[in-house]
Amino acid sequence: MGLIVQKFGGTSVADAEKIHRAARRAIRAKLDGNDVVVVVSAMNKTTDELVDLAYQVTDRPSRREMDQLLATGEQITIALMAMAIHHAGHDAISLTGGQIGLRTDASFGRARIREITERGRILQLLKRGSIVIAAGFQGVDEALNITTLGRGGSDTTAVALAASLQADVCEIFTDVDGIYSADPRIVPEARKLPFIFHDEMLELASLGAQVMHSRSVELGKNYDVRIHVRSSYTDAKGTDIVKESSDLGQIIVRGAALKKDLARVELIGVPNKPGLASEIFSHVADRDIIVDDIIQVIHKGGETADLSFTIEADNLQAAHLVIEELRREMPGMTSEVKTDLAKVSVVGVGMRTHTGVASRMFEALHQANINIDNISTSEIVISCVVNAEDGPRALRAVHSAFELDQEPRGTA
Repeated sequence: MGLIVQKFGGTSVADAEKIHRAARRAIRAKLDGNDVVVVVSAMNKTTDELVDLAYQVTDRPSRREMDQLLATGEQITIALMAMAIHHAGHDAISLTGGQIGLRTDASFGRARIREITERGRILQLLKRGSIVIAAGFQGVDEALNITTLGRGGSDTTAVALAASLQADVCEIFTDVDGIYSADPRIVPEARKLPFIFHDEMLELASLGAQVMHSRSVELGKNYDVRIHVRSSYTDAKGTDIVKESSDLGQIIVRGAALKKDLARVELIGVPNKPGLASEIFSHVADRDIIVDDIIQVIHKGGETADLSFTIEADNLQAAHLVIEELRREMPGMTSEVKTDLAKVSVVGVGMRTHTGVASRMFEALHQANINIDNISTSEIVISCVVNAEDGPRALRAVHSAFELDQEPRGTA
């Protein structure tokens, strides 16, 4: 007998029929002798509809009240899921984020999990024979205000519960049957991966792969949670996200990703003095802008520099406000903003011990006649910013260059 956490996303619980299908999955796991905790998202498009409704009421809804509103989406789903399990003749109980004791900080709309305080209650309900249905995406802060975890929050809830309950596996049910070497909608030849390491998945998630959110993968890595991503429509084995091991093949490049809708902000003629970069990015952080890559170029003589950084395009309005603030503080500074950018990346832990990956990637883009705007690297990632219109072609080019459509030929 084991303990399984199953998570069903919005598309997997989009209507009554799909809710019954998800319920049957949970019941089957229970009949196989497992204790089962189910985490669900709001039904497909519910969150978008609630956001739209809020903006029909006001163009500046408070963050606290937005969380109060958006949390209702998951509360609908947990109740319906419990009803579906009851209808099939089995016991289930639905619990909100507050009822499972998911405590967060007070950052409305993007709260971070601090602890799960009701582990004992959950285990007691499982011991009683119930399937526990938990609301994803939500928790409560120290003052018992409802908070939401932001994009990918239900994944994060599921992995956090799996870590707290020391589950044998956290199954992420979605509308794809696993994690692929690239987005199969862009690269038809992409291959489903039998496994991927936490570090690799963490990078791919942050670089545009949308199967899992990076915060949930980070939790899985920190608490050594085995995550299994699989289809909610078939019984086919999916992809395991696992701890790095010498027993598993470490190919040089595991996958490729494309991050769309990027923009670059360039600050020109910034005084080159200690502490100024910190001051600039404090302004950026105050506007809740997430920065991707940063490049600094020192002018001849060393008195001034150009500082550029890439951001997601939906942060452009906030970025323009930052630019205006900085112009008042640095009158000699000018700026340029370039939009319609994308970033193509390759990821693999094998890069740590192999050379030539960058040149191979650059040659692939050269052969595809794609210009590189800028380059960034880390221990297991190489990324190139390109024009948005070249993004899909760039992804196909690097995927082919590293033969990611082929089964690995042994360990690298």
